[in-house]
Formats: sequence, C-alpha cells, structure tokens
Amino acid sequence: MRVSAGTIPDVLVIEPRVFGDARGFLFESYNRRDFRRETGLDADFVQENHSRSVRNVLRGLHYQIRQAQGKLVRVVTGEVFDVAVDLRKSSKTFGQWVSQRLSAENKMILWIPPGFAHGFLALSDHAEVLYSCTEYYAPEHERCLAWNDDDLAIAWPLTQAPLLSGKDMRGTRLRSAETFP
Repeated sequence: MRVSAGTIPDVLVIEPRVFGDARGFLFESYNRRDFRRETGLDADFVQENHSRSVRNVLRGLHYQIRQAQGKLVRVVTGEVFDVAVDLRKSSKTFGQWVSQRLSAENKMILWIPPGFAHGFLALSDHAEVLYSCTEYYAPEHERCLAWNDDDLAIAWPLTQAPLLSGKDMRGTRLRSAETFP
C-alpha cells in the first residue's frame, strides 16, 4: 500500500496494491499490521457501514461530538466526491476541508480521523460506499454540519441542486456548530 497526506496531513489517501489479470483483481482493503506500519496508527474498527446512493445524492457532513469516529472509507461501485472537514479547534487546519474522488475504478481508500465531519456526493448513476468506523454509531451524539456553509466554501462538483435528507438540509453552520477541543 502507498499512503499519502493531502492538504490536511491527518487525512490520508491509501492506494492499495492491486493484483489483476484477465480474471479480475484482488487487493487487501485493510490489513491491520500494514496499516499500523504505514500510518503509525493502530485503529480498532468496531462497525462497518455500507450505503448506496443514486447520482447527485449528497450525504453529510456528519460527525459525532462524543464517541468521535475515525473512518476508513472506500467505494465498491461507482464514484463519489468525498469530503472531510477539520473540526478540531486546537488544529492548525480547523475549519478547512479536503476532498478526494473515490471510485470502484481507482480503489483509493480515505482515512478520516476522529474530530472531522465527513460527507460525499455521488457522481455516478449509483455509488456504494463502505466505511469502517472506530466507534459505534451513537445517534444522540450525531451532528450535521451544513454542506453549503459559505464559510467552508466546499467546491462540490454539482451540476444541479443535490438530493438531501431532511437531516442534511438542516445542517449547522461551522460558526455555531459544536466542535472538538
């Protein structure tokens, strides 16, 4: 695997080693020993989620204010524009965002540490996303940051208004959101 950091160094892009031939392909999407060696992190994943979205669905930006989740995100069908927003007040990158296109074709995996809001926009007719989490889902601690907050100015590659859940329509702006120390 090859690991690289983007504009926010704690969010990591992981490119697995893919073995392919005329029959198809095989790759390790996660290996705890290799992940620890390459990232210096010893994540303990306790839950895996699988979502399916149609084109133009925007999910997020979600986070848990307590039981903060680290997430290992990958796409198994289609393509998404994946976004992580740093909500750690003590961080030099507080309030900044980073994005990565994840797809079944590029097989890239994104590590989003605890303390970040996460969301994605489905760019293909259908997109299926798997994300392994370091904490269990706790609805009482779930928060939603406004996907269209002008202070964040996320450059979503939208061609029309996104399809949103009621929760995502009511997201909180960063200036009034609960954040991490």
